[in-house]
Amino acid sequence: MAFVLLWLAAVGSAAAETGANISGTKHDLSRYGPGGARAVGETRICIFCHTPHNAAALSPLWNKSLDPVTYEVYASPTLKVAQKLGSVPQPSGPTKLCLSCHDGTIALGAVLNPSGGIVMTGSGTLPSGSLSNFGVDLRGHHPVSFQYADSLPNPELASSPPPGLTYGAADEVHCSTCHEPHDNRYGRFLAKDNRYSALCTTCHLISGWSVSAHATSTASVAGILPRSPNDWPTYTQLNEWGCESCHTPHFAPTAEQLLIFTSNPPAFSCTTAGCHGSTPGAPHSVAGTTPGAASPRVGKGTADIGAQVQKASAHFSLAQAASPAGRSAPVAAGPSVNSVACADCHNPHVMNTRSAQPPSVTGPSQGVRGTDRNGVEVRQVTYEYEICFRCHADYSHDVPYVTRVLSGTNLRLAFDTNNSSFHPVVGPGWSPNVPSIPSSLYPTLRPSDIIACTSCHADDGGVSRGPHGSSYAPILKERYDTADGTAESYDVYALCYRCHERTSILSDTSFQKKASGRTTASGGGHSGHLSARASCAACHDAHGVNVTAGSFPGGSGDHTSLINFDIQTVQPLPGSRTPDFRKIGTYSGSCTLVCHGVTHNAWVYP
Repeated sequence: MAFVLLWLAAVGSAAAETGANISGTKHDLSRYGPGGARAVGETRICIFCHTPHNAAALSPLWNKSLDPVTYEVYASPTLKVAQKLGSVPQPSGPTKLCLSCHDGTIALGAVLNPSGGIVMTGSGTLPSGSLSNFGVDLRGHHPVSFQYADSLPNPELASSPPPGLTYGAADEVHCSTCHEPHDNRYGRFLAKDNRYSALCTTCHLISGWSVSAHATSTASVAGILPRSPNDWPTYTQLNEWGCESCHTPHFAPTAEQLLIFTSNPPAFSCTTAGCHGSTPGAPHSVAGTTPGAASPRVGKGTADIGAQVQKASAHFSLAQAASPAGRSAPVAAGPSVNSVACADCHNPHVMNTRSAQPPSVTGPSQGVRGTDRNGVEVRQVTYEYEICFRCHADYSHDVPYVTRVLSGTNLRLAFDTNNSSFHPVVGPGWSPNVPSIPSSLYPTLRPSDIIACTSCHADDGGVSRGPHGSSYAPILKERYDTADGTAESYDVYALCYRCHERTSILSDTSFQKKASGRTTASGGGHSGHLSARASCAACHDAHGVNVTAGSFPGGSGDHTSLINFDIQTVQPLPGSRTPDFRKIGTYSGSCTLVCHGVTHNAWVYP
C-alpha cells in the first residue's frame, strides 16, 4: 500500500506539472480553456486524452476510440520512403492518437471515460477549414509514420535519427517527433524553437544552406510574411523565417516539396509573392500601398524579376515546367519542356551573392543541374554555360532567328573550341588579334578573355544580371537588329558595339575594302557593307560555327571570323551549292557569292 501511495503521489505530481504546461493552451479543452472548442462544465484537462482505467488498447492510457480511418497520404516520386515501400504508410502509433482529434472525424468530447462523453460548446469538433482540422486528406502535410531508416540514403538528411527529438517504435517519425503536445513554450506545440529553421535543419541537412542568401539575409519581410497557410510566427527578418519562407509542414498548396506556392495557377511563386516581384499575392498586400504598387523585396537586389519575365522576350515560368519531378529528370525532361521555372537556374537552398569570373558560375546560380561541354549531365554546375546547355544544347527547342548556311540551335556545338570560330564562352578564342577589342564602353576587355552567356543575354534595363527578360529577342542585353536593310547606327548594333569598338569597325581595320577592280561604290569592307544596309548578321553567326551542322559539312567554305551567311540575304553563285568565303591571310579573304544582287566572283579583300 505504501508503494502504491508513493506511485500515485509521483504520478499526481507529474500530472500536475504537465497540466500546468497545457493549461491555457489550445490543448486545454476544459471549461477554462482559451479556444472556441471547450467543455461546458468539465474542469479537468488530461481527461480529454488520458484515463487511468478502461483506456483504448495499445495506447498510453488513451481516452478516445481509435476507429479505423483510411487517409490520403503524402506522395512524391522522389521520396525515398515511397520508393522503398511503394507509398507512405497509413498513420499509426502517436500520429494516430493526434489524428483522433485533428482529423475532425471524432468529436472532441467523445471520450471513453466518463461514459457518454463530455459536453462541448458549439459543434464539439474542430472548425472545418481551420488549420487544426486536417481532415483525412494528408497529401499536403509532412509525411509521418515511417521508419527514419526508410528515408535513407539521402545526402540531404541526417544519416541517423537526430538526438533531441522523440521517435516511435523502430525510430518511426511521427507528429510527436516535431510536436510536444504537453508543452507550448515554442508555439504550435513545437518540440524546439524553429527560429532560423532550427527544427527543420535538425533532420534536413542541405549543403550550403547555412551560408545561402535565404538563410543569412536580414532583409525585412514586412508585408510579405507571414502568408497562408503559415500565418505564424511574427518573425520580421527573412533569415528568421528560413525554410518556412517557401515551405510549410501542413496544408501545402503544392504537396510535392510542401511548397507554399501553388503550381497551377501560380498564385504564389518567387516572382508573385512579393519577394522578387512588384506585386505581393493577395491578401498580404503592403499596408499603405495601392494595388500594383511596388512592395518591399528581400535579398541583396531590388530587381523586379516579376516584371522582367513579362517582357516580350523572357524565360517564362509556366505550370508545365514547374514540376520538381520534371526538373529532376534527365536534361530537363527532353521534348516536353517548353518553359522554364526559377529553380531550373537558381537553387534557393544554396544560392548566394558571391561573384565570379566567366566561365565560373556565380553565387545566385550555384547548386543547380546542368549539362557540360561534352553533353554529360552534371548534378551541380561549375560553369555558367552548363546551366544554359541543359535546355539550349542537345535538347534545344529553339527556332533559329537567322537561317544560315550551317544551321543549328545546339549551343554546345556552336561554342565548341574545336570550331573554326566561336565566341569565347566555353574557352578562349583562337586569335589574340582582334583590333576592335577593347571598346571605349568596355575598356578592360581583352581578346583572350572568356565571356559569359549573360554577357549578351540579360535584362535590357540593367536591373538584374540574369536572362530573365528583355525587350530585345532572344533576351538580349542590348539591341541587335538582324534584318537586311537595317541602316547602321550605334543603337541598332548596340550589343555588338558594347565590346567591339564602333570606330574600329567603321574604319575597316579588320575587314578592308577591295584594293582594286571595284564594281560597286561601296568597295566592301565593314563600312561599305554596313552603308549598303547589310546587317552584322548577314555574315556573322554570333555564337559560333560548327562544321558538322547543316547540309553542307566541309563544303561551305571557311567559317573563320564567325562567317556563316544568312541565306535570306546572301545566295550562292549560280552553279554553286552555297555562298563561299575563304580566308587567305590576316584580315584578308575571298568571297564567291551573290549579295544584294551583286555577284562576288572570288572577290578578294583587301
